[in-house]
Amino acid sequence: MQKGEYMDLNNLSKKQLIGMIDDFAKNWLAHDGLWFQEVEKRFGINSAMDCDREAWRIFTVIEAKRIMKRHNIKNDSGLGGLKKALSYRLYSRLNTQSIVDESENSFVFQMNKCRVQFARKRKGLRDFPCKSVGIVEYSEFAKTIDPRIKTECVVCPPDKHPIEYYCAWRFSIN
Repeated sequence: MQKGEYMDLNNLSKKQLIGMIDDFAKNWLAHDGLWFQEVEKRFGINSAMDCDREAWRIFTVIEAKRIMKRHNIKNDSGLGGLKKALSYRLYSRLNTQSIVDESENSFVFQMNKCRVQFARKRKGLRDFPCKSVGIVEYSEFAKTIDPRIKTECVVCPPDKHPIEYYCAWRFSIN
């Protein structure tokens, strides 16, 4: 491969391309976790959480804008645009998630199987307390799709949660 050349994705099968997407998502999540652990080791959990929140504040907006552009989701596209965008998030390839419609003006997004939390459970560790990060992440993501959308945390670790999901977020619009 010469400088400036990229692999020819046209010669890969659909199965190979989907596998690459999954690998990219896993690699991104592994890097995110390793980055967090290193900051925690050097500066403590509070500093790591502060850094994580601020990184997500910026990253989630970038991710939302790229999803909107790639999948033709218009600005101010309401809850329909948000539902569509949530399905294209990078970790949607790794986690099991669901949407429960409450009314035409609200729905609840549930993270039924979270790869991070599942791995911690498998290792006998407590849930990662991601609520403060999630509030920033989901609020900023939703506001990028449509600033009229209100985000509310239903439950997220360290909160106790039902066995069916780790976290749940209510999105509403007036």
